[in-house]
Amino acid sequence: MDKEHIRSKVKARKSLLSQAEKAFAAKCVFDRLEQSAAFLLAENILLYHSLPDELSTREFLDKWGSRKHFFLPRVNGVNLDILPYDRSRMAMGAFHIEEPQGTDTTDIKNIELIIVPAIAYDRMGNRIGRGKGYYDRLLATTSATTIGIGYDFQLIDEDIPAEPHDVSVDIVITDRRRLVIHHRKKKH
Repeated sequence: MDKEHIRSKVKARKSLLSQAEKAFAAKCVFDRLEQSAAFLLAENILLYHSLPDELSTREFLDKWGSRKHFFLPRVNGVNLDILPYDRSRMAMGAFHIEEPQGTDTTDIKNIELIIVPAIAYDRMGNRIGRGKGYYDRLLATTSATTIGIGYDFQLIDEDIPAEPHDVSVDIVITDRRRLVIHHRKKKH
């Protein structure tokens, strides 16, 4: 199955979810994330501000914002800048995604855990994003633990076609399971 077919299949499945199903799935995913060693040990965490069709990250940011240092990405040309999360400094940015404002960017080397959004994941940790390559470029420069999150139907049985520039995640957490990927990590 090609990436566009997978994107359209997942989009159609997401459109069938009720608000209650979305909220319950987000709670399940973030409960699992909170129990992971990677999360418990990390102080500096890169998360993302969710789009309406993604698991909502807002409650999680509110819950843990005073106990962990969260950072969010901001689109800068073809790359992502990493800035500290502060609810009062958010504004609509590229692609109608709320992004942090300011000039206090953080080096990706300071981030210990990255929560990675995607349209779909496979059992090898390969992911399909929205097609712009922002996260692949970012993930290629870090040795932080990476966790992909999504609805259970976003973890697909078919192999996702991976290109040389695609970067897989270490763990996938869905509302029904947690999958640890065993692959060799690049050294940076």
